Amino acid sequence: MSQEINNREYRKQVIKDLIKQLHAGKSVDEVKAQFADAFDGVSASEISEAEQALITEGLPVKEVQRLCDVHAAVLGSSVEAIHMPASDIPGHPVHTIKAENRALEALMNERIRPGIAALRSGGARAAQQLAADLEALRQIDKHYVKKEMLLFPYMEKYGITAPPKVMWGVDDEIRVLIKEAAQLIAAGNSRAADKAEEAVDKAAEMIFKEENIMLPMLLEVLTSEEWKHIEEQSGEIGYCLIAEPPVWQPVETKAHAPAAAVQDGDITLPTGNLSVQEVTALLDTLPIDITFVGKDDTVRYFSQGVERVFPRTKAIIGRKVTDCHPPASVHIVEDIVADLKSGKKDHEDFWIHMGGKYVYIRYYAVRDAAGEYLGVLEVTQDIAPVQQITGEKRLVTE
Repeated sequence: MSQEINNREYRKQVIKDLIKQLHAGKSVDEVKAQFADAFDGVSASEISEAEQALITEGLPVKEVQRLCDVHAAVLGSSVEAIHMPASDIPGHPVHTIKAENRALEALMNERIRPGIAALRSGGARAAQQLAADLEALRQIDKHYVKKEMLLFPYMEKYGITAPPKVMWGVDDEIRVLIKEAAQLIAAGNSRAADKAEEAVDKAAEMIFKEENIMLPMLLEVLTSEEWKHIEEQSGEIGYCLIAEPPVWQPVETKAHAPAAAVQDGDITLPTGNLSVQEVTALLDTLPIDITFVGKDDTVRYFSQGVERVFPRTKAIIGRKVTDCHPPASVHIVEDIVADLKSGKKDHEDFWIHMGGKYVYIRYYAVRDAAGEYLGVLEVTQDIAPVQQITGEKRLVTE
């Protein structure tokens, strides 16, 4: 056993050293040669441990993220094959993730890559067709949101914190590349083909990391009940380029009715009494999304209105609020929470265009009657319809 532990520590150190060398500017070929000399295979968990150790030692997440493409290529031919029977069960989240990846690969390899070649050769309809195919590729956002909102919380729960941060950063890069490629095509810019190719290359590399690093790690630690929770919430986000999969039921558990979301009894408030059922329905009827983060900086509650601006899943309950945001915006979230918690500010507002929506996001410090900080309330609303209101509409016609 001690020899196995020593070998594992040695192999982890080799991976760390190789990534550092890449960071310092060594070529991929040089690193590949050293990698081959050191050992023949490496497990997904060892890659995770190496990335985590680098971040713990002070290497910024963005730097590990920058190396992601390179070390994926270096480790790509050496990650050991891991048996994943769950991938053969329709409806299991692993099967669904892989089905989406196969659909993404088909779109990229059979339509987008040939479209890029046609655009470069000056095909008459190449730009129009490539733009349509890139629009289809934007469905990858559903795939990434499921990963970020459903899988990453469980990885963090089991202490796997570095891969989610790195992957989320690359996910955002891919989203931006797809958007920029579409904009360049619309503008007739000659760089459109290169930008589109960069987008599909990064998306293909992310598929590799998902299936050879992320999924094996999750399969090592998640219980059937946890996978079931992921499966149950996936439909709320939607599916990427595939039809809705069948309902999956773990073999070792019986189908169960959803736990009661409403308990008996009234809640006595300063201005009246409401039942739990009424409170739940009332909050979900509001024409806004609300999320509450407690004073310990963990997500405590979110509303479930019909039209929601941002996806929320039950997996985020108890998750640190900083882990619910892309790495690039974490420092902004930390600053907002710190200002609200300290009393420097009582609220902070942001507004962004998102598709056809004009999203107004407001953060409020929640304090009790004595002024003690209880947490942060996030209120989100699509105000585009509100901005279109003109004139007057009265209850009583004069």
